[in-house]
Amino acid sequence: MRKMLFFFIFSITVCGFSQNKQVLYNFTAIPQSLMTNPGSDVAYKWYFGVPLLSGISAHISSSGFSAYDLFANNGVDFNDKLRQVLLSTSSNDRVAINEQLEVFSGGFRVGTEDDKAHVSFGMYQEFDMLSYVPKDIALLAIDGNKDYLGKSFNLGDLNAKADLLSVFHIGYTKNVRPNLILGARAKIYSSIFNATSTNNSGYIYTIPSNSNVYDQVIYSNLQLHTSGITKYDNEGDNTDIAKDIRKKALLGGNLGLGFDFGFTYYPQKNLQITASAVDIGFIKHSKEVETFRYKGFYQFKGVLPNFNGVNQPNDAFQEFKDAIPLDTLYNKYTTWRPAKFNTSIQYSFEEEKSEGCNCQDFNAERIYKSAVGAQLFVMTTSRTPLVALTTYYRRKVFNSLEIKATYTLDSYSLANLGLGLSSKFGPVNFYVLADNLLEYKDVSKANSLSFQLGFNIIFREEE
Repeated sequence: MRKMLFFFIFSITVCGFSQNKQVLYNFTAIPQSLMTNPGSDVAYKWYFGVPLLSGISAHISSSGFSAYDLFANNGVDFNDKLRQVLLSTSSNDRVAINEQLEVFSGGFRVGTEDDKAHVSFGMYQEFDMLSYVPKDIALLAIDGNKDYLGKSFNLGDLNAKADLLSVFHIGYTKNVRPNLILGARAKIYSSIFNATSTNNSGYIYTIPSNSNVYDQVIYSNLQLHTSGITKYDNEGDNTDIAKDIRKKALLGGNLGLGFDFGFTYYPQKNLQITASAVDIGFIKHSKEVETFRYKGFYQFKGVLPNFNGVNQPNDAFQEFKDAIPLDTLYNKYTTWRPAKFNTSIQYSFEEEKSEGCNCQDFNAERIYKSAVGAQLFVMTTSRTPLVALTTYYRRKVFNSLEIKATYTLDSYSLANLGLGLSSKFGPVNFYVLADNLLEYKDVSKANSLSFQLGFNIIFREEE
């Protein structure tokens, strides 16, 4: 267990802090915008990211409650605060954590000025966790069923998934016409560890049948898939965990394949339409796989059992274990990456004449100082999709500084204001992006926070 504990602590500390990068999307002054749309309209001769510093991003969010609701120092007992949170949330509320660290990245232009294309490539590490609130299960654990006679507790409320993986990718962006850019990206996923418990079902209910006699029924079909972590639960294993994680990150883990697609289209020079589909892919888990399953049906009639194994009449606890046993399986399984879909429309204005500007060029950031737009984001989950709508304003303040301000509506907040800054001094590009800025005055009450920053070396086409 010591190694298991170290492994999960490592995973959490790497994360620090759902994956909507609305400030970055279509902010083409930043090369990492290609990761949200491989068909972005970029104008780089070549670029490379500063290793381990070119893309650092983190996102944490929870719908229905905040950290303050659970951990406020207000004299209220924690169990009472937890109970209040559970009563105020639904099983569709969720907690999400996403972290990405770009290990290396780069790109360069190919072809001629009249028939140009761009190649981009890189590797990044990602941690991704999404858990829905297991409301019924948590209420049963805290309060028991004494005050809920006749209520059916839904075991299907248990729905969670966590991944730690590395991703190798290469993309190709092509100007097929002066006003149309298409792009695609291929990805190889190498899963370091995975824990998935999503397709659960079952129920528990208790009803009084006669005086002091109860009828309790339990049906369970619960399972937890894991990969990449079985050896760490073996006390006799002497594996160097850090070395093992590096090996799995470098294509030694459970492998998968994914694709991104996107385009940018200009109906006219100052009007732009974009769309992208990101992480359309899967991972096949066949190494170090282990599945824990509770499946069965149990019915008990009599005084309420407490299933603690102590002084149970007629050995009810053993009967329960026999009826709903814990099975350990070693079958292969497949997980799908959370697919992200983006689309946007942008209107640009304040045309400027800059040195090196090609009059046939449709790149809005080279022709216009300002733009306004709207973006729609959708991400798949094991239940309902996550949806967000963003409006934004982009402004070129100087040749060396661009800003993007956003306002986003989603299930976490109705007042999500974001800001992005991208600077370029010589070939050095530094950017920083953040959202939910109003919540930084007291982050414990925030339902969603995210940031991203990085350094790149960029040479544009006119340089």
